[in-house]
Amino acid sequence: MTINEILAQELGQKLEYINNVITLMDEGNTIPFIARYRKEMHGAMDDTTLRALETRLTYLRNLQERREEVKRSIENQGKLTEELIQAIDAAATMTEVEDLYRPYKQKRRTRGSMAREKGLAPLAEAIFAQDGQDPAKLAESYIDPEKGVSTVEEALQGANDIIAEDLSDDADIRKALRNLVMRRGTFICKAAEDAEENGVYKLYYDFNQPVSRLLDHQILAINRGEKEGILKPNVTLAGNDGYAVVRRSALKPVMQISTFVRDAADDAYDRLIFPSIQREVRNELSDRAYAGAIHNFALNLKPLLMQPPVKGFVTMGLDPGYRNGCKVAVVDPTGKVLDTAVVYPTFSERKKQEAITVLSGLMRKHAVRHIAIGNGTASRETEAMTVELLHAFPNASYMIVNEAGASVYSASPLAAEEFPEFDVNLRSAVSIARRLQDPLAELVKIDPKAIGVGQYQHDCPQKELDAALGGVVEDCVNAVGVDANTASPSLLQQVAGLTATTAKNIVIYREENGPFTSRTQLKKVPKLGPKAFQQCAGFLRIPESKDMLDNTGVHPESYTAAKALLTLLGCKKRDNLGDLVSRLETYGLAKAAAECAVGEPTLLDIAKELAKPGRDPRDELPKPILRKDVLEMKDLIPGMELTGTVRNVIDFGVFVDIGVHQDGLVHISEVCSRRLKHPSEAVKVGDVVKVIVLSVDEKRKRISLSMKQVKN
Repeated sequence: MTINEILAQELGQKLEYINNVITLMDEGNTIPFIARYRKEMHGAMDDTTLRALETRLTYLRNLQERREEVKRSIENQGKLTEELIQAIDAAATMTEVEDLYRPYKQKRRTRGSMAREKGLAPLAEAIFAQDGQDPAKLAESYIDPEKGVSTVEEALQGANDIIAEDLSDDADIRKALRNLVMRRGTFICKAAEDAEENGVYKLYYDFNQPVSRLLDHQILAINRGEKEGILKPNVTLAGNDGYAVVRRSALKPVMQISTFVRDAADDAYDRLIFPSIQREVRNELSDRAYAGAIHNFALNLKPLLMQPPVKGFVTMGLDPGYRNGCKVAVVDPTGKVLDTAVVYPTFSERKKQEAITVLSGLMRKHAVRHIAIGNGTASRETEAMTVELLHAFPNASYMIVNEAGASVYSASPLAAEEFPEFDVNLRSAVSIARRLQDPLAELVKIDPKAIGVGQYQHDCPQKELDAALGGVVEDCVNAVGVDANTASPSLLQQVAGLTATTAKNIVIYREENGPFTSRTQLKKVPKLGPKAFQQCAGFLRIPESKDMLDNTGVHPESYTAAKALLTLLGCKKRDNLGDLVSRLETYGLAKAAAECAVGEPTLLDIAKELAKPGRDPRDELPKPILRKDVLEMKDLIPGMELTGTVRNVIDFGVFVDIGVHQDGLVHISEVCSRRLKHPSEAVKVGDVVKVIVLSVDEKRKRISLSMKQVKN
């Protein structure tokens, strides 16, 4: 089966579509471009499916490359057989290929290799033949003190080492044992001698679980505990099942088995095979857990980036703090900084009133409508002060904003370049204000790993994590579209086809020549060639253009079709096009597509864009919760119903912000009435949900919530 056929089978897609996508990728087209503007070629696969295809394609190509390398290496040794070629070609994973290559791989000196150097390989072969001859008598003719074999016992020990090593290199034995351990093995974990009695890994101090039932978050926690020297995990296999696997391969089915070969098989299992399988199983479990963690991180990141913006209002950002005070930044509706200040509301009542006076002045001066408060240190006191401040501003409201990564951004070279006149703390306040106004535009400036919606992200393979999260950021930015005349370089470089260099060149060009007035003008930007223009043009918006199409997601290559559609449906220049999709359906999508010379999916996308030019898909999502009052943990009572925002979705539950500075946990069993494999089947980050308080532990700062117990 070819790579393309494997992908078609695994993804449940037509082979024709898989062939087209691979060709498009090999030609240098980006995932967002393929997903949006080449739907006819791939049956309208979404960006998630296309990225899964890309990842799997890379693995399968690397696997094929490794197969060829292994075959060449074995052939150079003169040991490549037709049977071996077929086995290598049939290997479905890298592990299987390496198992087959193991006997032919250059090894460091081992007991087996030293025995071969002493000329004991023929003895091992003769004993392994198990034809009834006495091993001790066979060994007598191999005694040679000059070669280091002085006694029969030494000769037999060497033969044992050779047989054990050959068995340990047997690919079939290793595969069978690996599968056996994954099915029937046990994962145990003990505490190190110096582990704290009530440490964070207490759950795993005496842990015993079948390997087949291990959960990803357990694996990740145990791995970290082991790395910190607190936990001692191990994989075990009870009984003699493991020995039996090796013995079945080693012993011939004769009336009287060879005790020598059986002992050699047991030695191979104890000394060579099982320790290696333990490592492989641990690695396989870790790889699975890391892949799951990366998948969940990407799953959580997308809705976080796609949070609805609070547009069109002057916003005040508050970065709370104790010793250094509360940093304040006021930004206009476009995110431009209007004013800054530092107040000290936590120092004393007098200082708090002074802070309220200063903030009241800024509120009146700039007509502030919303206040964004970072959720870090001193956030509780800052929120209480804000509620008191808002008594005089009944039309204003506030929201607690997740400030994860704000400090990372404010200390970065990017922030220094953007705000050279501000210190690090004031940059954080600006970032917090902008996160409320347009989360996507602000969060793209921060390493996705620092945004705080995953688990164990710093333990995961960083290359794979960066690729997955980078893909999510790219997909979100391109799904929304970017204003070429106002976007920052950080936002622009996430647009399909653009790089950090071309993004900066776009900004430089508009600063030197004024705002772009058409998409075609982008071709004048240095280093933005025809291929880059093809990839990025549909995702860049030019609101200042005279051509309405330049402010839509319609690609320039489809402008002719778009104009043909308007003519076909009898649309005039100033007509309201809000009902264009229904008019198209009435006319007949297939008929119109044929007359406009484009595919049906493309024509339907064109109609949707023309019906809502400049539309933002985030506007259709539930709005963020803006508050006017404050709630504390001591105010919570079991049975109380609250509205909150989902902040994180992990393997065992959902963390919900209910406005008390401590996110509550909805255990997976309390998410909904049906059984879930993962909470992400029911909710996502950013969802506004109703919850019931189950219990409150103020001392340990834990709030237990339920979603399924909410009436209706």
